[in-house]
Amino acid sequence: MNSKHTYFSVRSLWPVLGAWCVISAANAGDTNPDALLTQYQQAAGQKADRARGQKFFNASAANDLSCASCHGASPVQAGKHASTGKTIAPLAPLVNPDRFSDSAKVEKWFRRNCKDVLSRECTPLEKADVLVYLKDLK
Repeated sequence: MNSKHTYFSVRSLWPVLGAWCVISAANAGDTNPDALLTQYQQAAGQKADRARGQKFFNASAANDLSCASCHGASPVQAGKHASTGKTIAPLAPLVNPDRFSDSAKVEKWFRRNCKDVLSRECTPLEKADVLVYLKDLK
């Protein structure tokens, strides 16, 4: 393969990469807690339950971790990562309006944290339950 051909191929990707960046930027802030709750409830086929979400949030798994291990017993306050000690911004949308505003970030963190705590991904109902609990915090 000659370098001229390689240069042409890489150069021809710039419009595609540029469009991807614009789309990605447009999708940032693409949702809100109510929209996500509706999405999770529809996927689960049932309504979320606040009490069940609170219990799930505070329940320790086999590895002695829970959501509250890092996010704190009061998600309206800052938490602290259980391993690193890094401060984590409050999880409750009431005090942190940026929470649950980017669907890609929400899914990334649900996937990562559920695997850390439960050694599996959370179900749509578990996500809905936790979200309705967090939305209702005052």
